[in-house]
Amino acid sequence: MSKKFAFNIKRICFDENYHPSDDTRITTNFANLARGESRQENLRNTLRMIDNRFNNLANWDNPKGDRYSVELEIISIDVDIEGNGAAFPLIEILKTNIVDKKTNKRIEGMVGNNFSSYVRDYDFSVLLLEHNKNKNEFTVPDEFGDLHGKLFKYFLNSSVYKENFKKQPVICLSAASSKTYHRTGNQHPVLGIEYQQNEYSLTDEYFKKMGLQVRYFMPENSVAPLAFYFSGDLLADYTDLELISTISTMESFQKIYRPEIYNANSAAGKVYQPSLKYQDYSLTQIVYDREERSQLAIKQGKFTEEHFIKPYQNTLEQWAAAYAL
Repeated sequence: MSKKFAFNIKRICFDENYHPSDDTRITTNFANLARGESRQENLRNTLRMIDNRFNNLANWDNPKGDRYSVELEIISIDVDIEGNGAAFPLIEILKTNIVDKKTNKRIEGMVGNNFSSYVRDYDFSVLLLEHNKNKNEFTVPDEFGDLHGKLFKYFLNSSVYKENFKKQPVICLSAASSKTYHRTGNQHPVLGIEYQQNEYSLTDEYFKKMGLQVRYFMPENSVAPLAFYFSGDLLADYTDLELISTISTMESFQKIYRPEIYNANSAAGKVYQPSLKYQDYSLTQIVYDREERSQLAIKQGKFTEEHFIKPYQNTLEQWAAAYAL
């Protein structure tokens, strides 16, 4: 398999004219925002939120708060298992680029940010549900996430990744509503106040198998900590502007996706447990169908089972058994 195993990268600009392509993983939040009557207004407002937040954090030498704008690219990664041209859409991430309007320079931002994956949909929305069907107690299969983790690491080590991206990805997600977070005494000038969770969430463990560790930070003027998944050193490997590009982008998306947590009217305290049942929050002016997203995750997971897991099961099992972590 390894001789023929090939990745292909597609880039789509995410701007106010963005239209989801037919082969885009339909559960992505980008596709959700870019459909319906409000699509262009949704996109325009989202991008404005990101730019405003970026300038709020990058406030040095920026007296009017309008020096920077952020450009976004959706990066779709397909995998060809047998080298016969039959590609399967594996992962979708986001690339930020920063435009400095004062110097007329374009600065590379962060790769990663958002993370969508067909195989993760299969693991969480098909495999995990089947495993716990008719059980009194929730359990996780022993090898849960192993294949996905190895595929992700294999992609990061591929020549395709190294030719396209200079640094390792940072994925920025919501804090888990099932866990409790405690404020620490550590504060970073850009990332903000660090929080630590009482125990790892299932998502934390899943990303660990992808070679990523997690730290939680609540940036200045934020109301809840964000989860940053990374390899290497989050605080030393990236510039301030790179970190700000991730915070401004993903915090803006989270305000749309989970306003109960990230657009709450009061900030997280010393001890904090996120909740989607929290009532004291503000809505953005952006239409987002959360119910559709959850339903489509199951549909995409079943699609993955039918078109990826079952057809290539023997090949994938042999490859995974031989792949050294």
